[in-house]
Amino acid sequence: MMTKKTIFPILLATIWIAASEFVRNEVLLKSYWIDHYAKLGLVFPSKAVNGALWGVWSLLFAVAIFIISRRFTLLQTAGLCWFVGFVFMWVVIGNLGVLPFGLLAFAIPLSLLESFVAAVLIKNRPDPGHPVLRNSAPALVASLTNQRVFLYL
Repeated sequence: MMTKKTIFPILLATIWIAASEFVRNEVLLKSYWIDHYAKLGLVFPSKAVNGALWGVWSLLFAVAIFIISRRFTLLQTAGLCWFVGFVFMWVVIGNLGVLPFGLLAFAIPLSLLESFVAAVLIKNRPDPGHPVLRNSAPALVASLTNQRVFLYL
């Protein structure tokens, strides 16, 4: 049975993943992608439908993290999900010849952070009625603190 303790963490992680993907690929690295695609004679796909499909990917990734988190620790969940979600994707798009390998210097640490935070959000299964969750930044800090993990950014 789907409860708010199941759906809410998945939706929260989906929002985090989608935001992380958007910032990484549409803000921080977009010019890198555009230049790389132009060298290949292609146009970087950034229409609304592409964004919608990344939203679907974010939801599917969050669901996978939820399922995996039921059998593994936080770090195992984050690592396994990062490997399956990102390394597999990079192998595929590298094989298709559209992966700018230099981008991995930025993508690897940012995707590790994305996977870890999503795993924290799901492993803690936050209650949407909890007062801390009224503001997302304190909720993230509370989630990280509950895991006795501190990120110094």
